[in-house]
Amino acid sequence: MTTSDADRLAEYKALTSHLPPPRFVPLPHYRRRPEAEMRARAQAFHAEMAERRTTRHFAADPVPRELIELAIRTAGTAPSGAHGQPWRFVAVADAATKQRIRAATEEEEYKTYTSRMPDAWREALHPLGTDHVKEHLTDAPWVVVLFAQKYGLGADGSRRKNYYVDESVGIAAGLFIAAVHHMGLVTLTHTPNPMGFLRDLLGRGANEKAVLVLPVGYPRADAQVPDLERLPLEAIAEFRV
Repeated sequence: MTTSDADRLAEYKALTSHLPPPRFVPLPHYRRRPEAEMRARAQAFHAEMAERRTTRHFAADPVPRELIELAIRTAGTAPSGAHGQPWRFVAVADAATKQRIRAATEEEEYKTYTSRMPDAWREALHPLGTDHVKEHLTDAPWVVVLFAQKYGLGADGSRRKNYYVDESVGIAAGLFIAAVHHMGLVTLTHTPNPMGFLRDLLGRGANEKAVLVLPVGYPRADAQVPDLERLPLEAIAEFRV
């Protein structure tokens, strides 16, 4: 460590000297695996996730609440800025509430598809076959709405800043989607635009904003997906060695 580095560290420690020291515990449950085992596990997980597809065709078969809870628990293991955990999942199985979500969503989506959406956006969505009709919101046994908590609230109503909210919530969403696929269910990432009505409809606070609507369930026997291909590794990664 150079003198400059030492000086900078001392400066930072001086700024935090009034705070209690951070607490650490040993890294739990870690076992270094042989490289061959790591490769096999990575290949198996990639093969499993490569089979994940988004479908809009859900069966009405019930899904136990425990499975949704486990998917949310998995999402809750995501890293977050300053460990603020700024995600809130609202899981809806009540048919009347799902119908209200669908009605409000279709009202907004109709305006988007017919007047708000520029031609370029409409052309980009065309291969996916989407429109303003969102039957998946009432067909799926669960509709999970993911909210980002813009700031926390103390017991006295004071605000607590959350850091890197979008990044943190995005990671949690990815883990939720992976968990749903891993257990043998399907989901859809739906982003009605605008989404403010979901906060009011579900009674969330002003410090939260809806970012994703995720129907979860079994696929219908006749479920279909768009005929698309994922980008190859060389299109999404660059290695500098």
